[in-house]
Amino acid sequence: MAPSSEGKLRVFEKLKQGLRGVVERISKSELSEKDLEPIMWDLHLQLIANDVAVAVADKICQALKKRLEGVALPRFGEKSAPVKDALHEAVVEVLATKGELDIFDLISEKKAEREPFVAMFIGINGTGKTTTIAKVAKLLLSKGYKVVLASGDTYRAGAIEQLDEHARRLGVRVVKHRYGADPAAVSFDAVQHARAQGIDAVLIDTAGRMQTNRNLMDELRKIKRVVQPDLTVMVLDSLIGNDATDQAETFNDQIGFDAAILTKVDADANGGSSLSVSYLTGKPIIYVGVGQGYGDLQRFDAAWFADKILGDT
Repeated sequence: MAPSSEGKLRVFEKLKQGLRGVVERISKSELSEKDLEPIMWDLHLQLIANDVAVAVADKICQALKKRLEGVALPRFGEKSAPVKDALHEAVVEVLATKGELDIFDLISEKKAEREPFVAMFIGINGTGKTTTIAKVAKLLLSKGYKVVLASGDTYRAGAIEQLDEHARRLGVRVVKHRYGADPAAVSFDAVQHARAQGIDAVLIDTAGRMQTNRNLMDELRKIKRVVQPDLTVMVLDSLIGNDATDQAETFNDQIGFDAAILTKVDADANGGSSLSVSYLTGKPIIYVGVGQGYGDLQRFDAAWFADKILGDT
């Protein structure tokens, strides 16, 4: 289901404004290779300026140019519609990943096996990872699933208390140990608790020191090895632009993840990192955070994204 919230999603505004002029220029051209070359270069620059990785900008330009070849623009009336359609298709092509990923399907499969669904959330501190876990918990609770949280960040001061507070508000339990405890042991205990109590889903919080920290990567690999999560989710901050792409590639290489959630989409950012993360990692963005409330988590899909950045161009 595509997100329904309007007016909140400012993250795409700069990207949308940058594309508007490009669409207008293409609409006024003859669509010959000579005419399109400088416009494609301008599009390339606009994309890069809005946090789209260079390789992804190249792909979009190539896909758009291919779609525009042989297109005949109407002599009168609205000429930009075919151009917008072609750009929309190019963006969707770049965002497309192999296969669909639906968290509810995964939970249903585990329930059929009489096993809890286990999701592990990774990402650096400050991305909104713990709040995102609470939002996912709220989403699952709203569908009637029973949830337990695992406090696997045993290093950051206040991390356990933060997850505790979210759990108190949501009415779910947190499995936790003392600070400095083995995060893999905490995660294992949470899964065992879920099995014993017939709980449907275990959501594991993890530490988020900088992505270059070798000890952190070893720690995350150990958690994955011990609990063998059904889903590993990378949580990324939309406000940090190309750093989000760098983080995604590093964590994917070092740990591996199945899907991403993009946070702070309600804030004023360029928006291009959404395009880059999916294309460069091959992993889908499944949700976006669009506010601070527990209900402010919305499904992401390629067509919706393309609509948002091209709707008023």
